[in-house]
Amino acid sequence: MKKPYRHAELILVICFFMLLFPVAIQADPVRRISEQKALTLDECIALALDRASGIKKAEYNLGLTGEEILKNYGQFLPKISVNASYTPVSESTTFLPEGSSAATTSSERIDIGVSASLNLFNGFADYAALKSSINRMHSAELTLSRARQTVAFDITQAYYRILLDRELLSVAEKNLEASESLLQLSRRQFETGLKPLTDVLQQEAETANSRLAVIQAEEELRQSRIELQKRMQTDPLSDIDIQTIPPEQLKGLVPSVSADSLIAAALQNRADIESAALESKAAKWDITRSSSARWPSFDVSLSYGTNAYPYYDGRVAGRDIPPLDDQLTDQTNYSVTLSMNWPMFDGFLTRYGVEQSKTAYLTRKLDQSDLERSVILDIRLAAGNYNTAYRQISAAEKNLVAAEKAFETIKRTYELGAATFVEVNSARASFASARSEYKRSLYNLALQQAVLEYTTGTHPITSNLEYPDYK
Repeated sequence: MKKPYRHAELILVICFFMLLFPVAIQADPVRRISEQKALTLDECIALALDRASGIKKAEYNLGLTGEEILKNYGQFLPKISVNASYTPVSESTTFLPEGSSAATTSSERIDIGVSASLNLFNGFADYAALKSSINRMHSAELTLSRARQTVAFDITQAYYRILLDRELLSVAEKNLEASESLLQLSRRQFETGLKPLTDVLQQEAETANSRLAVIQAEEELRQSRIELQKRMQTDPLSDIDIQTIPPEQLKGLVPSVSADSLIAAALQNRADIESAALESKAAKWDITRSSSARWPSFDVSLSYGTNAYPYYDGRVAGRDIPPLDDQLTDQTNYSVTLSMNWPMFDGFLTRYGVEQSKTAYLTRKLDQSDLERSVILDIRLAAGNYNTAYRQISAAEKNLVAAEKAFETIKRTYELGAATFVEVNSARASFASARSEYKRSLYNLALQQAVLEYTTGTHPITSNLEYPDYK
């Protein structure tokens, strides 16, 4: 008697787990994100390259230019067409000359034909169109390459920004620890009568400011992570984490660069400069294509056809109709035609088309020149920024060493009651500022290196960074 109740309990348990199953599915992405490993720079770049809409658009455009080349190449081939028609019923009445009677004929008819035409000359329009499309395809390939470099550069910037914000957060947390330590010391000295109450209150205010700086640093880090997610186009409802790069690894870069050598390399390596040059060549071929209408065009065409009457009801002048296959074989016709067309006046349409193509070509040349000048100025600026950033590391390192020694010395003096509140907090603030500036100088050098590589067109898609904690 108890078995039905046991079955009912089992069914209730199964239904309960089925209700929980969708919740588990919804929670799975969060668990997956929380358990995923931290990403390296190369992994971030790879994800961004796979999802970037700009790269997909460049790939679509490249595929279209390939189809354009095939279309223009096809203009050199003959156009072939096949036609066929079937007339199921056709009636005609013929008056016989012998008398006043008339003969009515009813028939069905089949017509089959094939024709081909080939352009022999059209003022080099087809040749110019083919050359123009080839140049545009190579330009699209270079545009895709530059788009990939741009994505890699954007991800590198965002990646280094997160690493810098991490370091600045660490500096802010250490500064907060120092402020809290000084606050405890001030309270003990106040209790023993070595320091007045004002020192304790001022130190509490400084500690609160240090805690506020930590909160602000955490917010900067959060915003940097979201910015990286935007550029990577990852799931907006999930979080990402990245691998840490020791700042000291960034000190192994070259101490200085020459703008002149970088300019020469950029003019040779920049994909967008070469792409602009190819676009100019394509626009120049468009002028030739527009001018082709001033020349005569020559075409040759061939046609072959046959017809037959599958069924013929009646006789015409006593003649019998032969079988269908004999009709298709005997009733054939063909022709070969050579034609010329030379428009003498088209209402200045050709003139307008040529001028329009010339304007497009001159515009492309101006864009190319503007791009080259912009690249040269960008490299001069980037080279100067890089050299300055490298020198700043040495100055920031010396400042950090001096500020740390000054803080430790004044702190010991303050513990003995021989230094004032203003002196010790000034030394602590200087030490925290020196640590921040040192970290900034290291990552600024790495960023300037990335800017140099991007402006010269040599930015790698993969990096050569090392991650000591990467598993």
